[in-house]
Amino acid sequence: MAHHPAQHENFRRRVPEGDNRERLVCDDCGLIHYDNPKIVVGAVVTYDGRFLLCRRAIQPRKGYWTLPAGFLEEHETTEDGARREAYEEATADIRIEQLLAVYNVPRISQVQLIYKAHLGEPSFSPGTESLDVRLFAWAEIPWDELAFPSVHWALNQFREIDGKGPFSPFTNPAGELGNMPPKA
Repeated sequence: MAHHPAQHENFRRRVPEGDNRERLVCDDCGLIHYDNPKIVVGAVVTYDGRFLLCRRAIQPRKGYWTLPAGFLEEHETTEDGARREAYEEATADIRIEQLLAVYNVPRISQVQLIYKAHLGEPSFSPGTESLDVRLFAWAEIPWDELAFPSVHWALNQFREIDGKGPFSPFTNPAGELGNMPPKA
């Protein structure tokens, strides 16, 4: 029988034999519950030189604009997850081109994989997690209303490589771990 800390009262934090850090361990059966980082997948999606952004209908950062992105589901590839998130948040059918960036946000134990993608056609509307979805020209992006530092990073890194052929995926800007409020 599988045990999970939420369903079992005899889990406690301790260093299991052969390990070097505290984990939740079941005192009854010895099962170790590994609580590992979450993977977020998403995309910088463009159409005709404009950027697809979603105004969040949920916390955190409700009301702020973000890329279509969210948590990877079990048994899903990162590309499939990015396509699913774009559909869930913007009812958008996206075409992934390549991996744009891998970001580390250790404060909240996240790894974010952001793709470069485009809309097959300019068809989109708010999904259940979005209040609004729009295409923005670069000069129209609401920089002061972006939800997360990684949205700034991805948009700016996309602009850096746009139209320049092959590139290596980016990572966090130097010294940035996603702890500070976004900078315009």
